[in-house]
Amino acid sequence: MSRLLLRAATRGSALARWQTDHVAALLAEAAASQGLAVVVEPVVVETSADRRLDIPIWEMGGKGVFVKEVQAAVLEGRADFAVHSAKDLPSTTPDGLALAAVPQRADPRDVLVGSRLEELAPGAQVATGSVRRRVQLAWLRPDLTFTGLRGNIATRLARAADHDAIVMAAAALDRLGLSGHVAEVLEPSVLLPQVGQGALAVECRTRDFATRNLLTALEHGPSRRAVDAERGFLAELGGDCDLPAGAYATIGDDGRVQLETLLATTDGATVVRDRRVGDDGVALGRDAASHLSAVLSR
Repeated sequence: MSRLLLRAATRGSALARWQTDHVAALLAEAAASQGLAVVVEPVVVETSADRRLDIPIWEMGGKGVFVKEVQAAVLEGRADFAVHSAKDLPSTTPDGLALAAVPQRADPRDVLVGSRLEELAPGAQVATGSVRRRVQLAWLRPDLTFTGLRGNIATRLARAADHDAIVMAAAALDRLGLSGHVAEVLEPSVLLPQVGQGALAVECRTRDFATRNLLTALEHGPSRRAVDAERGFLAELGGDCDLPAGAYATIGDDGRVQLETLLATTDGATVVRDRRVGDDGVALGRDAASHLSAVLSR
């Protein structure tokens, strides 16, 4: 059996390393069926967002701060591919890179740690670093107060005791075996997820055809269609994580894309939602963004 060494750029957190190891295992399994032994060597990249935990993400330039330096490692040839949380990706892929694969998506929902939503007392303090989460929870419970929350999963869980509740992603806790901390899973009808939440995104150089061909074996068609629809919504908005927006797509039994989206004013005074079904997920996302933007501008 032929042996191939590939380098994977990744952030250094426990969650990022788990995600990279997961992709490496999927890749090794897929390659073995072709008579190829693939060994993946992690290339750990410390991003500016990982170093500056004292600054809100939206003040550092938005979600791209988690991926730009990881992407640079691939573009510069220090790594062959990169593994990202899809929710951290900007809506457009940089020149020279291709989104080669979206493996099967995990749980896209948000969760509360510390207390259930209905059990939070008036004035309770909820910690979250996401304006999307804060706006939606404030719309449901105007009596709540909010504070910022940043850091890796262990850091955030350690801070849970200092607040009445914290909001986290279900997939992150599941992947690290920490779902026992969950007090309540929030359904999309309550808290609409971030674009791409729960999904992984694997990027490589556009012209690295050998690596790209190997990575396509990881592609999960329904997950890719759903993530593409959500990214189409974000791309049309021209938005980032400082924009209170959410999207969640699923694929129905008939093969059509079912897309739920949300957009809010920055002060949270107005929150509007949309639901639509269609065959072209990207077009669906773009149409939803145009519609919600028009509603907010009235």
